[in-house]
Amino acid sequence: MKRIAERLVWAIAVVWAVTTLAFFINNVLPSDPARMVAGPGARPADVDRIRKQLGLDQPVASQYAHFMRRLVHFGPSAADESAGSAAGAPDEHASCASWGHLHVDLGKSYQLRRPVTTILGERLPRTAMLAAAALCVQLLLGVITGVIAAVKKGTRTDAGIVTLSLLGVSTPTFMLGIGLQYVFARRLKLLPLDGFGSTPSEQLASLVLPALTLGIFGAAYYTRLVRDEMLVLLRQDYVRTARAKGVSSLRVVLVHALRNALVPIVTVVALDLGALVGGAVVTEALFRWPGIGALSVNALLDRDGPVILGTVLVASTAIVLSNVAADLLYVVLDPRVRRITDR
Repeated sequence: MKRIAERLVWAIAVVWAVTTLAFFINNVLPSDPARMVAGPGARPADVDRIRKQLGLDQPVASQYAHFMRRLVHFGPSAADESAGSAAGAPDEHASCASWGHLHVDLGKSYQLRRPVTTILGERLPRTAMLAAAALCVQLLLGVITGVIAAVKKGTRTDAGIVTLSLLGVSTPTFMLGIGLQYVFARRLKLLPLDGFGSTPSEQLASLVLPALTLGIFGAAYYTRLVRDEMLVLLRQDYVRTARAKGVSSLRVVLVHALRNALVPIVTVVALDLGALVGGAVVTEALFRWPGIGALSVNALLDRDGPVILGTVLVASTAIVLSNVAADLLYVVLDPRVRRITDR
């Protein structure tokens, strides 16, 4: 529990630092969000009015203090204030995501005119679905091919797997995605070219190609990582001892070698999962997948500050929490880490 508490405090500090850095970078960019909201043909007076409405006329320090003050705060629940709002009082939770007395407020999007928490709440499950599917493909293909290559070291099978993994790592994701679109959507017409779909079956069909694109690209790296780790572990003394005792080759590979190989793999999985949840920008744009990645690109182009900060907050939180989970998994996978922690 002490280790968990320490890691969570560290995670909060990192997320705060990343969000703060993103806030100040967004404010020093040369373009004018008020002008982009008003449009190129708007009068200067209208631009100034919009700038005041958005609070962009205040000093950067005041804007930051206001942002942090409302970001996470405690107060009466929305249900407690519903009567006051009905009586004409302003709705304090209009742009908040609320859990009882805890409120998270990222403001409203400049362009979409909707609460950022609502927009992220719609987009995040779609990105999480894509990230989970891609990670499953990465692990399934990467671990299986890596183990086979290690067991078949020096054979044509090993050489073929290594060559394919090198080709996969070297191929940009957009080229891989276009190739999959051409084969499975254009030629074979088995899967949708892009989009999200309106029914669960259509959404699952639309998920296949982007998940394969991210999965194959990541699996190529996992193959090389697993192969290298397995080659080292299969030469260890405890593996030779297990074989000398008559343990089956399958058990030696899966139990004695692969389990220890999972320790460094967990680190890479944690980083990949956080990055995927933060948004696979190229893949989501290529397949018109309505997730966090596509949202962040549009927000950057439109200088939509609240949405930019919201996507940065989601991405940094996902990466930090996945690393905290990886630290805790080390204790489960490697008893040596548990003993060091106990000291």
